[in-house]
Amino acid sequence: MTSSASAGSAAPCRVTLASPFTDQKPGTSGLRKSTRQFEQPHYLESFVEAVFRVLPGVEGGTLILGGDGRYGNRHAIDVICRMGAAHGLARLITTTDGILSTPAASHLIRRHAAIGGIILSASHNSGGPDGDFGVKVNGANGGPAPESITDAIYAATLTLDGYQILAGNPVPLEAPGSYRLSGLQVEVIDGVDDYLTLLQGLFDFDAIADLLASDFPVAFDAMHAVTGPYARRLFEGLLGAPKGTVRNGIPLEDFGGGHPDPNLTYAHELAELLLDGDAYSFGAACDGDGDRNMILGRRCFVNPSDSLAVLTANAALAPGYAGGLAGVARSMPTSAAVDVVAAELGLPCYETPTGWKFFGNLLDAGRITLCGEESFGTGSNHIREKDGLWAVLFWLQILAKRRCSVAEVMASHWAHFGRHYYSRHDYEAIASDRAHGLYDRLHGLLPSLKGTVLAGRSIATADDFSYDDPVDQSTTRGQGLRLLLDDGSRVVFRLSGTGTQGATLRLYLESFVPSGGNLAQDPQAALADLITAADGLAEIHSRTGMDRPTVIT
Repeated sequence: MTSSASAGSAAPCRVTLASPFTDQKPGTSGLRKSTRQFEQPHYLESFVEAVFRVLPGVEGGTLILGGDGRYGNRHAIDVICRMGAAHGLARLITTTDGILSTPAASHLIRRHAAIGGIILSASHNSGGPDGDFGVKVNGANGGPAPESITDAIYAATLTLDGYQILAGNPVPLEAPGSYRLSGLQVEVIDGVDDYLTLLQGLFDFDAIADLLASDFPVAFDAMHAVTGPYARRLFEGLLGAPKGTVRNGIPLEDFGGGHPDPNLTYAHELAELLLDGDAYSFGAACDGDGDRNMILGRRCFVNPSDSLAVLTANAALAPGYAGGLAGVARSMPTSAAVDVVAAELGLPCYETPTGWKFFGNLLDAGRITLCGEESFGTGSNHIREKDGLWAVLFWLQILAKRRCSVAEVMASHWAHFGRHYYSRHDYEAIASDRAHGLYDRLHGLLPSLKGTVLAGRSIATADDFSYDDPVDQSTTRGQGLRLLLDDGSRVVFRLSGTGTQGATLRLYLESFVPSGGNLAQDPQAALADLITAADGLAEIHSRTGMDRPTVIT
């Protein structure tokens, strides 16, 4: 690392706010708003001020900082560096061009014993001046800050009358270097090396390289987002895949005008290559900040619930997990496919609310090794975030050891464990009053639904999911409306907290077919009666005016 002259040594100044902002309550993944909202004078600074007032250990501490490269990323890094200097931060580690994936940030926090990190991302949401921006705070364990921290940050924003910031020039991010901002040491490092070294300790790179060299063409879509630099060095460098394996590999401020969400709708070009053609044996995509993944084989889509189950069943094939698993966990809306695997392996299996922070408690306590959620996120105890590239490598590890196709892996898995037909229907950008009216009506119906019939099945349980954390004994309520049917099928309704325009209604549908049943149906056909019944019960069409979901996964 090279040294540089001071990037600024002026005394901190205090900027007065005419009034505090009242809309800076973080959700499950930090504060997400439209880019235009973040461009309001003092808006970003207000939230960062609250973070520095609340996050433990700021004075004299080390902070990790970076983002997914979306519009506003560089400006925010400059602001946070100068505000960190004004608040007595001793060391701040950021990356070349400010590009840092969420899983890599989690790793750096843990490696450098930092007080936490600030990740600049709105995850899978669109970017650019007309898109979204986000600021996410992670704690010292590398995972999303707990609600006690985010609630305190929000409370602080409501009473702010000003913030502290250091005047000075932006820190150059084009190459590694070291800079002084008054008492703050800013280190710009290569954001890729440490993370790839971590992955090399978990998987057999030689075996995966042999697979890729054996007429096994791979297509990886970085969606013009953060994983591009990581994937190029990983696949086209360390693993010897041909140039062009990584598609859309240059991070762009607006993600090339696309939507960096790795699903069949938004990664449709990749999906068409794998599902409609025979040129590739394996395909994968990651989202804006690199923590989500989509797995495809030739003519085969792997839903994320099944992916977690397959990784659990085949964990011993990866060197990092060959010693066995402590347990597994899934979010409540995720299918119960992993539950069946865990039962056979004698592993504890936890059902948690949506939000990675709930997995973090279980990981920190050593109760689980693998975890995942249906929204294309899987992870393990190697960090405290979900990890897109880790999941892709885990799948390639399985394929390298078993020497078969993705479709063959899935067929053999279902033949052994049965198949959980599963789908998620997203109705996006619903007017908030309509979405909440629909949801509140359903909530009011819950007491009367037990014992009634839905799609020819009896409703055994109708509740609003709550979770008693076995580690910290906290209780989390209001996590989604569940209809558990007598044959093991499930229908779940949730309002998502990840969008910035209106509300998103998520409908989750699941039907279990045992190993001797029909395992080769299209999920939408297998679930057709549940889809129709759920729409009728919730009055989705009539209340939203939407004829079909925005996204089906």
